[in-house]
Amino acid sequence: MSEGVPPDRSLADEPQSWPVVDSQDLHRDEWVVAFRADTMHRPEHPDEQFRRLVVEDPGAAIVLAIDDDERVVVVRQYRHPVQMRLVELPAGKLDMEGEDPLVAAARELREEVGVRAREWTHLMTTYASPGITAETHALYLARGLEDVDRDFDLHHEEADMTVERVPFAELLDAVLDGRVADAPVATAVLAYEVLRGRGRL
Repeated sequence: MSEGVPPDRSLADEPQSWPVVDSQDLHRDEWVVAFRADTMHRPEHPDEQFRRLVVEDPGAAIVLAIDDDERVVVVRQYRHPVQMRLVELPAGKLDMEGEDPLVAAARELREEVGVRAREWTHLMTTYASPGITAETHALYLARGLEDVDRDFDLHHEEADMTVERVPFAELLDAVLDGRVADAPVATAVLAYEVLRGRGRL
């Protein structure tokens, strides 16, 4: 946005719902994520039906935790779908119905990396991949960090996870040159860089 120019409020996503004539579960179990197929059509075009696959996912809270030395708490974790050990931020599913994403963010920061934060700022909430899921990512900035005991046992991929603190400038460079490609990391890091550059943090 240019200096002194008000934002164009009409430039925004808008709610809309197209008719769904049939919905079929393809996979659903005790976990929070499910997979379904919807048969739908454009409004006022009922004869033009088509099918869309939908992943049901409650969303996640993701934490950009930065300490007093401007270092970011990151985890390195194996992700099977991409067969990569990714650099990520502490994060977790919103798998408790009705839970405030901020509460989930604080819980995940403590459980995953043994850190508590005194100051929290909501950076933004984004859609993860809206062509196939309504999953959202609630991104938070956490400051005023202190180490605490973990009160959660890590399993599966998380049992092999490592935690470290890296300078923010180094993480920003790694995002910009493609060495770190996790989307929530890139989004949170770039949002923080832009917002503090504009004096909003």
